Amino acid sequence: MNIKAIVNSLLFSITILSANAQNPKNYYEEVPKTFIGGLVGGVNFTQVDGDSYKGYKNIGLNTGVVLYAHLFPQVYAGLEILYSQKGAKSNGAQESNSKITYITKQNILLNYVEIPVQLLYFDNKRNHFGGGFSYSQLINSKEVIEGTNKSVVYNQDDHPFRKMDVNFILSGNAHVYKGLYAGLRFQYSLVSIRSAANVDLEYGREQQFNNVFALRLMYLFN
Repeated sequence: MNIKAIVNSLLFSITILSANAQNPKNYYEEVPKTFIGGLVGGVNFTQVDGDSYKGYKNIGLNTGVVLYAHLFPQVYAGLEILYSQKGAKSNGAQESNSKITYITKQNILLNYVEIPVQLLYFDNKRNHFGGGFSYSQLINSKEVIEGTNKSVVYNQDDHPFRKMDVNFILSGNAHVYKGLYAGLRFQYSLVSIRSAANVDLEYGREQQFNNVFALRLMYLFN
């Protein structure tokens, strides 16, 4: 390479560096990652609409992994695989539907593997919110009912829950620090979690639904 070519190369390099120094955005611009993975953990506050009690008194785990896929500017699709505990917990005595006895306890524990799918919008501070649906597969269940009339016998095997639960979801996540987020989620069953034929009308309605609020911490890598 001759002297003239070297000088021309140096002048060209200086011109490019000068332009980038005057406009840093041209020198570096962040490109959204196609995929972002992370971990999530928190608690569910749950009730079963259609049993004999009210209130989000049952507390269970909500933990698993999350994957975000970039679709459009500031819009991602979210996929999660979770272990999620739902159900209900009683508080005090009350009359049964037929008023034959007083119920002193009705506790329901439902353990699911859950797969939520959502569309999420990210603002400029990385806070994000969205909605979608989830499919849950029941791992196991337990229901305990006790009453003041000891002649009343409840066998949960005679009143099984469905093996699946489909929910709609609304969620929001606030950016806390680096990859850490704090989130709130609401979800509700779209289909009764127990068929009418399997409901003991002494202790509940024909249609029963999971009603869940979740508080979670999430860490997204990269």
